[in-house]
Amino acid sequence: MTLKAAFIGLGAMGTPMAGHLKAHGLLHAVSSRTQANADAVAKDLGVAAPSLADIAAQCDVIALCVTADADVLGLIDALVPHLKPGAIVIDHSTVAPDTAKQAAAKLAPTGAHFLDAPVSGGVEGAKNGKLSVMVGGDAAVLERARPVLEAYALRITHLGDVGAGQATKAVNQVLVAGIAQGVCEGLALGEALGLDPERLLPTLGAGAAGNWFLEKRGSTMLRNEFSVGFKLGLLHKDLGIVRRIAESAGTNRSVIERSLADYAELMSQGYGDDDISALIRLKRKG
Repeated sequence: MTLKAAFIGLGAMGTPMAGHLKAHGLLHAVSSRTQANADAVAKDLGVAAPSLADIAAQCDVIALCVTADADVLGLIDALVPHLKPGAIVIDHSTVAPDTAKQAAAKLAPTGAHFLDAPVSGGVEGAKNGKLSVMVGGDAAVLERARPVLEAYALRITHLGDVGAGQATKAVNQVLVAGIAQGVCEGLALGEALGLDPERLLPTLGAGAAGNWFLEKRGSTMLRNEFSVGFKLGLLHKDLGIVRRIAESAGTNRSVIERSLADYAELMSQGYGDDDISALIRLKRKG
């Protein structure tokens, strides 16, 4: 039986992910924070944009990709009274592991299931259907939901029980922040020394300094183009979650704290919607 899937949250990541579900013949309905946005995407994809109650009653798998912990829990509360027994809710948002556990607990009495499945790979990964998906939850439930995830994933990894996906995403975001710190600082130095970007970037990328962020954002940041990719305001939000996790774990937080301070400064300057590579603004000479 072909699964009926819905996608809730139609931002820069969610819209292309929903598009991949449509291309695989799985998408039944979409929803967004504003009905106008949902209607526009639904029209483009040739699906419905009904109420959350109708989505819950009609769909076997419901994927979420929203901004905040409160958004996730609010959507769960709206879906719970109407879910089909055995339905699966997959959350691709970046939230706290405890939020994932709360969501699963809210669903359990209905006979529905929850997978916390944050993603990495950026807007490009969403558009290309090559996201890395970090999954927490029951392995058997994951296998049932796998056709949905495979529509937009290059890699799907089961990390453990509910919450393990978000814990893995926390680690991911520390690495993302640290790499951005190093790449932006290094390229600001190269710029100040007058090095030719067309020679510098491929040389760095071919050696031990090579990484995804350098490859995808190196040339754009040196051209002062910051409209692509992951909004720095969202990374700042994620790192607030990560800080609390690291405090509880008792690990060093130097990268987290430096990045929180730097992105807060950029946000105060009005750059919150820029890509995280806008960090180079703070690394350049004053």
